[in-house]
Amino acid sequence: MESEICIYTFSPFGFEGSLVTVEVDLRRGIPAVDIVGLADGAVRESRERMRSAVINSGFDFPCERVLISLSPSDLKKEGAGFDLPLALAVLIQSKKNDFNFIEENIMVMGELELNGNLRPVRAVHAAAATAASSGIKMCIVPYENAEEARAAGNMKVFGAKNLTEAFSALSNAELFSSKKQIRNLNSLLVSEEGMIEKHGILFAPVEKGFEYGEIKNQKELIRAVQIAAAGGHNLLAYGAPGCGKTLSLQKFSALLPLLTPEESASVTRIHSIAGLLSKGSSIIRKPVFRQPHQTASIEGMCGGGSQCRPGEISLAHNGVLFLDEASEFKSSVLQMLRVPLESRTITISRAGRTTVYPADFQLLMSANPCPCGNFGSKEKICLCSARSVEQYWKKFSAPLLDRVDIRIRVDPERQSSGPSGTTDELREEIALAVSIQRQRQGKRNSRLLPSDIEKICITDNEAKKLLDEAAEKYEFSPRAAAGCLKVSRTIADMKGLEIINGECMKEAVLLRKNENLIAGML
Repeated sequence: MESEICIYTFSPFGFEGSLVTVEVDLRRGIPAVDIVGLADGAVRESRERMRSAVINSGFDFPCERVLISLSPSDLKKEGAGFDLPLALAVLIQSKKNDFNFIEENIMVMGELELNGNLRPVRAVHAAAATAASSGIKMCIVPYENAEEARAAGNMKVFGAKNLTEAFSALSNAELFSSKKQIRNLNSLLVSEEGMIEKHGILFAPVEKGFEYGEIKNQKELIRAVQIAAAGGHNLLAYGAPGCGKTLSLQKFSALLPLLTPEESASVTRIHSIAGLLSKGSSIIRKPVFRQPHQTASIEGMCGGGSQCRPGEISLAHNGVLFLDEASEFKSSVLQMLRVPLESRTITISRAGRTTVYPADFQLLMSANPCPCGNFGSKEKICLCSARSVEQYWKKFSAPLLDRVDIRIRVDPERQSSGPSGTTDELREEIALAVSIQRQRQGKRNSRLLPSDIEKICITDNEAKKLLDEAAEKYEFSPRAAAGCLKVSRTIADMKGLEIINGECMKEAVLLRKNENLIAGML
């Protein structure tokens, strides 16, 4: 009796990817293996790896002519993850009269060594999630990718170490296991993994090197960083070299709460597609902190390549993109950030195919006031000409800076003395603000739409008057005025206030207004 088992695999292109059906036909003719269905070089080479792996694992390779069809036929198939599904599909077809195979659709991924052992592959989380959404409930993947596949959803997973184990699983459904359902995930994380809970919001333990209590004489900067973390606002810190900008912003991820399960799913999928999940990991819970080098290209930031891999802005999804010495980045790289900052997505088109990656990131930038770094200092002499300073800041452009709600000048000559508070103390107000935002609107204040601002950013008369006066004095654009409202809403949330008062609005305006430091360019 012919088994009804059907083998599926996954072609990782872009964020979505595609399920691929693997069909095998054995026919008379000179023994050979033919693969049809727009297979790329890596997939075509898999027939040689597959043949050696099958023979070296103790199986008989069919003596007939083997035709392997990968459908849909108009979709280009890429990657090394096709080795295992092709081998299993051939073995099923050649041994269909000798074994009682599971009558289920199974998603299979894995790269074979010549001796039959399996290597881990990328995009397993994305493959398992796509398969689960299509009604496939079982999958076979390399042992190192098993936890990654189980975290994708309601999937029964078998992690195989070699081809022999993978073939045995096709006849034994008991070998497949799923991730246990946990009712109270927060309690488990707090008790077993040492996570810290504040106002119902979870934080990871403070790691070495991420303690804000070590930073002295930077109260204004740390306060701006705290507000940015509480509301997800974009931030620019500028000041003389060595004043603490980079040090403070590199610790920023310690202030961010753990991702929600919904946020984790998309972040994990992106890193799975990029092949950046660590060995044996399941799901990403900590917000990602990406710090690309100043030599990064547009493709490196946006994503692309033949397989439309994710770029830095997508890898920073639901996390932070930190551009240290931002003025040293290419102007074209900085300008391409404008659309993703607004749309929270990035569309990549390559060779007639298009994919849309999520890119909901928080932008942090640091910069010197001029090429030599001494402009505006009372103690040092700036050697830069007015034109060089102007060209230096022109890289940012007004439209890009208009999307940055918090700008803070870091000046050791005017900073308050003393410690700025420990990381744990800073988290207290952040947790309160995040908890309020999740309950009230289900997203961070920086993500509020114009229609949301009218309903949520309610001000008293003093705050409204302050904003109107500031908008006229500093020539705020409508986006800048909306940014002040969102930042003031965050400050009010940190204090547990329902109405934005004058004090909250004053602080928001001070964090937004132009400084005389760069005479109209900031």
